Amino acid sequence: MSGKREDYISWDEYFMGVAYLSALRSKDPNTQVGACIVSDDNKILSMGYNGFPRGCSDDEFPWGKEHEQDDPYQAKYFYATHSELNAILNYRGGSLEGSKLYVTLFPCNECAKAIIQSGIRTLIYGEDKYGDTAAVRASKRMLNAAGVRYYQYTKTGRKLQIIV
Repeated sequence: MSGKREDYISWDEYFMGVAYLSALRSKDPNTQVGACIVSDDNKILSMGYNGFPRGCSDDEFPWGKEHEQDDPYQAKYFYATHSELNAILNYRGGSLEGSKLYVTLFPCNECAKAIIQSGIRTLIYGEDKYGDTAAVRASKRMLNAAGVRYYQYTKTGRKLQIIV
């Protein structure tokens, strides 16, 4: 065989795959979201998934949604940290200026604020299932105003198998 392999995965496939793999760490019974932050020279800087902050037991805090609870304070939304924010907070290397964020679900307005403030310049997302909500509309408005480029990951249809 002469020449390089031609069926290797693209950078987008690789990093979105890492984001989807990170999502598998989430214990949320409804929505598992993963994120992967990458430098402009394609080095992984940080990863995150949605879950509770350190020290807050996922056995003691609620996983239910607001409409499923008698007591509204028993909804996960008061306690869970989104994957994007976890990835930003997990980074220990200094500035994220100019980096890219791969995330399996389009960020909410709160995460968009953190993305913008951290200096991330490009956002690649998997799904936009909440695109018609006020939180995501506000997110897109802020990202556009701040000049953060975003686009939806185009699935290749390639099946990746991980054997552990």
